[in-house]
Amino acid sequence: MGSECVLHFYAQTSEAANELAQAMIAEVVRIEQRYSRFRSDNWLSEINRTATQGGTIEVDEETAGLIDYAFACHKMSGGLFDISAGSLYKAWDFSVARLPEQSQIDALLPSVGLEKMHWSRPLLQFPLPGMSLDFGGVGKEYAVDRVADLCLSNGIEHGLIDLAGDIRIIGPHPDGSAWRVGLRDPEHPHNSMAVIEVKKGGIATSGDYERYIEVAGQRYCHILNPKSGRPVRGLSSISVVADSCLVAGSITTIAMLKGRDAIDWLESLGVSHAWVDNQGQRGGNLLRA
Repeated sequence: MGSECVLHFYAQTSEAANELAQAMIAEVVRIEQRYSRFRSDNWLSEINRTATQGGTIEVDEETAGLIDYAFACHKMSGGLFDISAGSLYKAWDFSVARLPEQSQIDALLPSVGLEKMHWSRPLLQFPLPGMSLDFGGVGKEYAVDRVADLCLSNGIEHGLIDLAGDIRIIGPHPDGSAWRVGLRDPEHPHNSMAVIEVKKGGIATSGDYERYIEVAGQRYCHILNPKSGRPVRGLSSISVVADSCLVAGSITTIAMLKGRDAIDWLESLGVSHAWVDNQGQRGGNLLRA
């Protein structure tokens, strides 16, 4: 998952805890190996070989569920949440402080857009060669929820799953007290700007302060707008609490893509959230609580 992952849960015995922990770790590894865009030998790479050449591929039920969800987010966001934006990373390399030429971006934009694909379960068709899918916007959050499901199906009622900052709380501590979770301050990433208490649900944060490049004093984050092909601007961080980590994560991603327009949008959704814009202003009901 590219960062520290931690499992916190209460079990009857250390043996039961160790056995379940190994099953949870195996599930995370399975999902990462299956859907990581950084591998050339997995299921996603097989899908993308078809996408690159143009053609049709039949997908399994698990992948179909993720594609259904991605299309729903695409519609909800007015096309901003787009798993076909993966091809844009051919132009953007966030390991070096160098901007791509606009011509590189312009050459890739015609291959971006879920509306250019045909999806009819279980067949995924790419009429236009050169496309590429990236499940980065849903994969880690999906893994968090799958691990939580494993806990619940094994009788675990108290725990917190943290995969590289994406969190799912299964239930409170055995004494009924809530888990205390710090929301990272984007201006001082080693500090918390707030501590929230949560007994159940998913927590996700998106921001511009972890994966980015800085060129001529300007920060460019790794979240790319599929319409412009360029990094998003306006918000430095957005945190959301929702019923599941997958829902929380997709809302934070859409909010980052919307920029400052997300502030009113988040209020209209009625979700628990906190935001920081790129001028340092802060808001959201989690900060007012």
